[in-house]
Amino acid sequence: MTQKQKILNVAVIVAALGYLVDIYDLVLFTIVRVKSLQSLGLSDLDIENKGMLLLNIQMVGMLLGGIFWGILGDKKGRLSVLFGSIVMYSIANILNGMVQTIDQYYILRFIAGFGLAGELGAGITLVAEIMTKENRGWGTTIVATVGVFGAVIAGLVFKISGGDWRLCYYIGGGLGFLLLFLRVFVFESVMFDKLKELDVKKGHFGLIFSNTNRLKKYIKCILIGLPTWFTIGIIVSFSPEFAKLQGVEGIKDASIPITCCYIGITLGDFICGFLSQIFKTRRKVMLLFLSLSMFSFVWFYLIKDYTPMQYYIFFIWLGISVGFWAVMVTIAAESFGTNLRSTVTTTVPNFVRGALVVITILYKAFQSMGIAKMEAVLITGVIVAGISLIMAYRTEETYGKDLEYIEV
Repeated sequence: MTQKQKILNVAVIVAALGYLVDIYDLVLFTIVRVKSLQSLGLSDLDIENKGMLLLNIQMVGMLLGGIFWGILGDKKGRLSVLFGSIVMYSIANILNGMVQTIDQYYILRFIAGFGLAGELGAGITLVAEIMTKENRGWGTTIVATVGVFGAVIAGLVFKISGGDWRLCYYIGGGLGFLLLFLRVFVFESVMFDKLKELDVKKGHFGLIFSNTNRLKKYIKCILIGLPTWFTIGIIVSFSPEFAKLQGVEGIKDASIPITCCYIGITLGDFICGFLSQIFKTRRKVMLLFLSLSMFSFVWFYLIKDYTPMQYYIFFIWLGISVGFWAVMVTIAAESFGTNLRSTVTTTVPNFVRGALVVITILYKAFQSMGIAKMEAVLITGVIVAGISLIMAYRTEETYGKDLEYIEV
């Protein structure tokens, strides 16, 4: 193995593990939501309402953090984000395990979300820039596939720890600091090193809005990812509540549905990335998976009196159908020049996650109109998947695109 290949392998592995720790923490709150809020003395009604508020606060943190870390990555380098973000969310994770009041929880979920926002974008940007245009899809697929398995680990840690939610947070913080040590072996992107010598605007968020075509591309990159976080943020997060309405017995918390869904997402990310490389198309594969997600949302509405095992199998399928995150983020990285790539690749997935706030408002608005909860989740899901399908259809093909250019 050549020295260059070793460098590439280390970068891909470290980016993948960074995303794994990112997903571990991101999903952990959903898993421990009920248990942690019960220990803080909240009622059943408050557990649902304040749990959704906590999730939205975390997503707002990710949205703002995405802008901050994305711009930093284009101005100071991809590695500055990989180091800075992991320090912030590792500390926040440990402090999350120490909360005693709901207000402390609000603050720390925001800080954790802000820190988490930098991991995926910086990792994907670095991998996309150091690999060849023909092979970078394999690299980003590995990052996403390994990364989303962090949710499975979070579910297993929760079960093995006997539901000790504070210990789960401590473990997440510890994993982050272990990863920090590995990052000293990663080198900066050559494309970024060349960019530093040029007198051009770097990480200038306003550049996205200064050109109509650029803005349209950016919006499309965000909107095609909506079904994944609708699934995670609403269907999976509140699966115990939905299960009661669907006549499914024995679903006491979201830990197993989350684990099953992320097993599916892990498989889906690999299959989606594999197909995009084999058939040399990102766009057509996205259209396929978005169609599957629309089908899955209708299927979820029709579920009635499933056994727990049947319910869990459905959640694996649901995860597969929305497991297109790797290809979505790769499209974002391939759609913009080197001086904006980190900004776009970091903000896009976080704006998708942040869009959960709007999706939640829409879902709640349907209920406030007197529409039943199951009908509301169906209507919301169909709208979300429909928007994403239209945007994917209008998105340009990016497979094999040369990335060594700048935005002016």
